[in-house]
Amino acid sequence: MVLGLIAEAARPDGQAGPWVAGVDGVPQPLREWVAGQLVPLAAHDRRRATLRRKVEDRLGARASDEALVIAALEEEALAVGKANVSRAVSDLVKAGFVRRHYAGRVKGHRNRGGGRHAVYIVSPQVLNAIRSRPTLV
Repeated sequence: MVLGLIAEAARPDGQAGPWVAGVDGVPQPLREWVAGQLVPLAAHDRRRATLRRKVEDRLGARASDEALVIAALEEEALAVGKANVSRAVSDLVKAGFVRRHYAGRVKGHRNRGGGRHAVYIVSPQVLNAIRSRPTLV
């Protein structure tokens, strides 16, 4: 799924990031966007219930505010999701499907001076295979 999402965000040359159009076209970092796309899949997972208890314990007396709990839960789930995306991309890099570099304050590019953000490059063979099929089974 991670590879499919990266390929979806990739330009014709296979490069995705460091920014992609998020909700309502607002630019967001690629890793955050991929994690955000995967968060709804885990919404009913039992780990989400465990995460909710941890968030409620951390909030203490403020845990009675359901909106605050949901916002904190989404923030925590996104942070966990971003870490999972990084691990998945590391496996894709090892397999040779994706190359990764970071766009940030050191390298000369349009994001120079900004934060360090991931840029993923899907290999041409993989990109062609993914884009030639309407659905991945």
